Amino acid sequence: MIETNFRLSCTVNGEPIERLVQPARRLLDLLREDMDLTGTKPGCEAGRCGACMVLVDGQPMNACLMMAYQCEGRSVVTIEGLSGCGQRHASGSHPAESYADEPHPIQRAIVAEGGLQCGYCTPGIVISLAGLYNRTVAPSREQIEEALSGNLCRCTGYEGIIRAAMRASSHPDPTP
Repeated sequence: MIETNFRLSCTVNGEPIERLVQPARRLLDLLREDMDLTGTKPGCEAGRCGACMVLVDGQPMNACLMMAYQCEGRSVVTIEGLSGCGQRHASGSHPAESYADEPHPIQRAIVAEGGLQCGYCTPGIVISLAGLYNRTVAPSREQIEEALSGNLCRCTGYEGIIRAAMRASSHPDPTP
């Protein structure tokens, strides 16, 4: 019989994983269905809305467009892992035990500045901003707007999100 699965070895939220995955398995499905990391949201499933954004080697990527095998040897960080709360959960412990006491500084700034309403887009927005801060310590408004250009939010009008990004950039914390 021909082996059709691929052995994936990568790091998810700081923890090494090894899984057999089908070549057509998307990263989004691996994270949500196999690892129960549901903060990565399905949205348009065509790479246009940013709800499924994750960091791959520190760069924001749409998990709906990325095949799981493309993560071989790479580091993936989901919203759960951004502040360290996804690490134990990815290894199989109970989800309630894995949430960190403190949200990431970007998350705190979004709440403080009224940068969310329904919250569906928020994980992807936080990940996109974390990717920006991996590249630029004190981004300009234009850089923030560019970083968010792949994220759709239908509730907020973006001003609260941009204010939050500016607030978070004045007090950046290192991101994974």
